[in-house]
Amino acid sequence: MGDPVKPHLPGTLGELRGSEFSLERLTRRTVKDEMRQNLVCRLERGEGLFAGIIGFDDTVIPQVTNAILSRHHFILLGLRGQAKTRLLRALTELLDPELPYLAGCEVHDNPYAPICQRCRLLLAEQGDRAAIAYRTPEERYVEKLATPDVTIADMIGDLDPIKAARGGLDLSSELTIHYGLLPRAHRGIFAINELPDLAGKIQVGLFNIMQEGDVQIKGYPVRLPLDVLLVFTANPEDYTARGKIITPLKDRIGSEIRTHYPATLEHGMQITEQEAWLERNARGKVCMPRYVVEVIESIAFLAREDKRIDKRSGVSQRLPITCLENVLSNAERRAIRNKEALVAPRVSDVYAALPSLTGKLELEYEGELKGADAVARELIKAAVGRVYTRHFEGVNVSRIVQWFDMGGTLKIRDAQPAAELAAELEPIQGLMEVAARLDTGLPDDPAVKASAAEFVLDGLYAHRRISRNDEVGYTAEEKKRDTRDHDDFPPRGTRRQYN
Repeated sequence: MGDPVKPHLPGTLGELRGSEFSLERLTRRTVKDEMRQNLVCRLERGEGLFAGIIGFDDTVIPQVTNAILSRHHFILLGLRGQAKTRLLRALTELLDPELPYLAGCEVHDNPYAPICQRCRLLLAEQGDRAAIAYRTPEERYVEKLATPDVTIADMIGDLDPIKAARGGLDLSSELTIHYGLLPRAHRGIFAINELPDLAGKIQVGLFNIMQEGDVQIKGYPVRLPLDVLLVFTANPEDYTARGKIITPLKDRIGSEIRTHYPATLEHGMQITEQEAWLERNARGKVCMPRYVVEVIESIAFLAREDKRIDKRSGVSQRLPITCLENVLSNAERRAIRNKEALVAPRVSDVYAALPSLTGKLELEYEGELKGADAVARELIKAAVGRVYTRHFEGVNVSRIVQWFDMGGTLKIRDAQPAAELAAELEPIQGLMEVAARLDTGLPDDPAVKASAAEFVLDGLYAHRRISRNDEVGYTAEEKKRDTRDHDDFPPRGTRRQYN
């Protein structure tokens, strides 16, 4: 069967009058009423809200729902990478599929109640013959990033002398107005990101819109009763600091909603895998081990708890997203060079993805002394240790440790072919048996076996059961090795007696 036939949409004002877009519906229902009504219908049908927003079901989304039901302008307060902008853009779900307006109008005027002079003159001239156009929900969403250089003209509008000259109009005529972003969002949603960065005089310019519902352009007493839902985002530190946001504007915002980072590792992993670019046209099949994704997500969780990292800045959810992409890229590069049929990331690929981590960590003084690279490496090691404990707590690994205690060493190269690495890992007693406990999906493939075994070794290193360095690779834990290699030396803190 083909696509369903769409109903014919009226093309003129006369046709519009006899359609579902009645005079009463379009003149008495504001955009806030429209969103409230559509939200109520979705709640009655038991439908989910804001697809793709994970981890906010019991916290943020109920508060946003209350704000819309209350017809409030609202602000989302949260650190970077907490899906604030994504949530605002998802509000278009609650708008009607089509909204009629007078064709050619800059502010997308209501055909029954135009607010601009151009449309009033048009209706006086053409009446029911006036052409009608339609806007989609996405077109009704206007977004602006607040920066110190934003002007009143950008937000509200300005007089256009070129329009006046071309039309032979006086500058006092409304027909000479060049409308800014806010009037162009008429009958829709206007979002301002990072509100505190907006200059104070621009914040003042938002007062009338939020309270009285009108604006003034260049000092002219032009009343534009705009119908718009205003939504904002801000960092909590900036929002509460004196001088960042003026009190009268803050007072006019109906609801203040706090966002947060994922509360559980599972939620974080769902977000990361949803947002990361993993569907690639790679030459080989991609197998992304779950424990690698857990390690990457655990890095972000540990970083948010680390005292060396600035908590006021936060650790964005973009950190695990870009790290996962970089990890897959490093594994993909290795598979291409070695002409392997399967791309299977390893823990060593996480260390290769350091460039995707260091730039996203805002360090405190202690962290600056150590350096971003060293802090990131320690976070990876701690994350591997945490995930290793989750999978192997209580598992006997003494045979593996014993192999290294007896002098065994293993150095893994970043570009080493999977089959070659798997062959080097096989002789380590007990290693493959422990690694086989991981649910990899392809347990017999050399690339998967090598990845799982390397994870076990790195987990033992994280728990200080064995040691590792760049020159030698994996070896016995340093204290044991020192005792074995120098057993004729007395313990530290004692003196040897010579005859």
